[in-house]
Amino acid sequence: MRKFHHVAFLMIVGLMLSLPQTVFAHCQVPCGIYDDYARVKGMMEDAATVKKSVKLLNELAGKTDVQSQQQFVRWVNTKEMHAQKVISTIADYFLTQRVKASQEDYVERLTKHHAVIVAAMKAKQNATMEAAEALEKAIMALEGYYPHEH
Repeated sequence: MRKFHHVAFLMIVGLMLSLPQTVFAHCQVPCGIYDDYARVKGMMEDAATVKKSVKLLNELAGKTDVQSQQQFVRWVNTKEMHAQKVISTIADYFLTQRVKASQEDYVERLTKHHAVIVAAMKAKQNATMEAAEALEKAIMALEGYYPHEH
């Protein structure tokens, strides 16, 4: 009987670990602790990872050995994860806390932040260097709003 409980426990833990987890870029309370520059730089790192993923996916394309196929899947997953991190950072951090309707250039800011989300979505949908570079360019368009203050 004890072995059954142990196996059931391990199955439940395995199931819980395999379920998607919600990750927030920052708390959604007015804590006043913001480092916009760091978040933009983090998104640039994510974009660089998307670019590297695309490069390696194209190098692995057509290879039929198991190791290459396994690596191909891992790079697809990496590309997807980092593009999604960019979407989450824009939606959960910038659009909820930093882009405000009271800003004089609200429409411009909103448009540029939306362009990042669209570029990240396209980077998820495509394994092209053009899509990866468009994501990078869209993020760079935000840098002027969030300068390094230190």
